[in-house]
Amino acid sequence: MALFFIGILEMLIVTVWTKTITDTKVLASGVVTMINILIWYYVLQAIIDDINNLRLILLYAAGCSLGTMLTTYYFSLKEKKEANRARLGEC
Repeated sequence: MALFFIGILEMLIVTVWTKTITDTKVLASGVVTMINILIWYYVLQAIIDDINNLRLILLYAAGCSLGTMLTTYYFSLKEKKEANRARLGEC
């Protein structure tokens, strides 16, 4: 079950990484990359230690999927809120 939550966390981190790259935040992107690699090391070790456990892989994949959906939803709400603020500021 831990890999499910790690999958969610990883997708949050990947989103932060993407944001730091697009905003050209060099140091922050390096730090986020380091954290992501450490997470990947743990994930790989857990999967290799129990390579025949399909449930483990499916839990991780489900966590990654949920993490992606949550961050996509969060940023879509954030963009709508910013667009509304900009529109109200123009009036």
